[in-house]
Amino acid sequence: MDEYDREYELLVVGSANADLVVGVERRPGAGETVLGSDLAVHPGGKGANQAVAAARLGARTALLARVGDDAYGRLLLDSQRAAGVDTAGVLVGGAPTGVALITVDPSGDNSIVVSPGANGRLTPEDVRASAALVRASRVVSAQLEVPLETVVETVRHLPAGGRFVLNPSPPRPLPRELLQACDPLIVNEHEAHVILGGAGGGTGGADPEEWARALLALGPRSVVVTLGAEGALVASGEGIGRVPSLKADAVDTTGAGDAFTAALAWRLGAGAPLAEAAAYAARVGAVAVTRRGAQDSFPTAAEVDAL
Repeated sequence: MDEYDREYELLVVGSANADLVVGVERRPGAGETVLGSDLAVHPGGKGANQAVAAARLGARTALLARVGDDAYGRLLLDSQRAAGVDTAGVLVGGAPTGVALITVDPSGDNSIVVSPGANGRLTPEDVRASAALVRASRVVSAQLEVPLETVVETVRHLPAGGRFVLNPSPPRPLPRELLQACDPLIVNEHEAHVILGGAGGGTGGADPEEWARALLALGPRSVVVTLGAEGALVASGEGIGRVPSLKADAVDTTGAGDAFTAALAWRLGAGAPLAEAAAYAARVGAVAVTRRGAQDSFPTAAEVDAL
């Protein structure tokens, strides 16, 4: 990949999984077999979800990911293209496509086993080979369902004036080089605890504003703490502000956090201040939770505006 003849508003570097979902009356115990519903297969993975969410909103979006040369890989590529995502950065082969095996009981509780597959083979070398794609992107968004060293390599190729957004999920302690690149670091309560605990400090109290200050002290240029029904906090050197949540009749929260992150990253790239971008992202997330599924639930810009 040498040259890109257009600028991407958002590049997502991350995971692409096939979600294999079976409904069960109850989860089996050791050595037990239970019958479940018909198998449902959905395109998923945090990276793929974010790319689809941004493209649905109208962002010029690309995905840097790895899938297997198999039917699930083709499903994921088809879903990206159908949403309008540029898949030139999606690498094929090296391992089977990542799969999430999900059982859901009647109360909606789920149990998930993830086989990372090709996601674990997205390497720093892949990022270096795709450096032109990174440089052609106004904002780059990442998560941690691919190797940490691959995400670190990504920030080393950001263009001058480029912006990096990280949702550290699943959470783990982060190197300083990565933290200093985040603008913003987007965390929920659990992720904040893990990252601050890994820094040797714990969260220092139950006040989300304290978490935000402690996270800022680790080096990010800005921080967003999502608080579910309580909305979100945005924090930067200019201070801390609250973003209220929107009332929504939630039927399925799957993928809503990915939609929030994608929308926020895209609006920041368009020049919106952090609080304004977060308020827009909250509206996107509010629409997403009213629909079942992950990618199927993501709204268009017109649907968000109608809200």
